[in-house]
Amino acid sequence: MKITIAKSEKEFDCIAAWRIIGEILNKPESVIGLSTGRTTGNLHRLVGEIYSRYPFDVSSVTFFGLDEVTNVPREYAGACYTMLKTELIDTLGIQEDNFLMLPTVSDDFDKACKLFQQEIESRGGIDLLILGLGENGHLGFNQPGSPLGGETWVTQMNTELEERIRRETNTPPEKELGGATLGIRNIMQARKIVLVAKGANKADIVRKMLEGPVTPEVPASVLQLHPNCEFLLFNT
Repeated sequence: MKITIAKSEKEFDCIAAWRIIGEILNKPESVIGLSTGRTTGNLHRLVGEIYSRYPFDVSSVTFFGLDEVTNVPREYAGACYTMLKTELIDTLGIQEDNFLMLPTVSDDFDKACKLFQQEIESRGGIDLLILGLGENGHLGFNQPGSPLGGETWVTQMNTELEERIRRETNTPPEKELGGATLGIRNIMQARKIVLVAKGANKADIVRKMLEGPVTPEVPASVLQLHPNCEFLLFNT
C-alpha cells in the first residue's frame, strides 16, 4: 500500500496529473480510466494545460470513463461523457474511437455494459485507473453493499444525487435514473490504481478505507488488497 500526502491542493493536482502523463509517456498505447467529480476536474484540466504547453503523443492512448448517469441526455452538463470531454478529452484531441464511455441511454443496458467491458479487455485491459472516493466509500456507482465480485452493471444512485439530477434535467419521477459503472471486480483488475481524495469531509471514510476491514459496506476498502494502488490524499 502506497500513501502519498500532498502538502497543497496544487501539489495534489500536479502529482495526479503527472501519474496520467507518466503512464502515457511510458506506454503510448495505454488504456486509462478516468473518474468525474469535484476531486478530479482540476487535475484533468492540468493534464490538458501541460499538453498544450509541451505536446506529447496521445494518438494511441485509449481513455474511458469509469461510470455514467443513465437515462439523461448525453449533452447534459452532469453526464460523465460531457464532463470528461470538456475537462480533458477535447483538449488532447482524442478521437471518438479512443474515448470509451458507457451510454446514457440504451434499450438494453445489460448488453451495453458487457460490450463496454469487452471493448476495454480487447484493448489489453486497464493500465491505469484514476478513482475518486465517495463520502460513503463508494467507487464509481458501486454504493455500499455492492458485491465485491461484481462486473459492469447499472446501479441505483444515492437519493441526494438523484434529486439534483432530476432538478437539472427536469426528469419526471416515473422515469428511472441510475448509474452504469465498472464493477468492483473490474476495478481490481486494473494493473495500476491511483485513488484520489481530498477535503476534511473525506477524513473519516479515508480512515475506514485504509484501516478498517475489507467489506462491501465500504467498497473502497477492497483497495487494501490491490497489489499496485496508490492513495493520493490532501486534507484541506
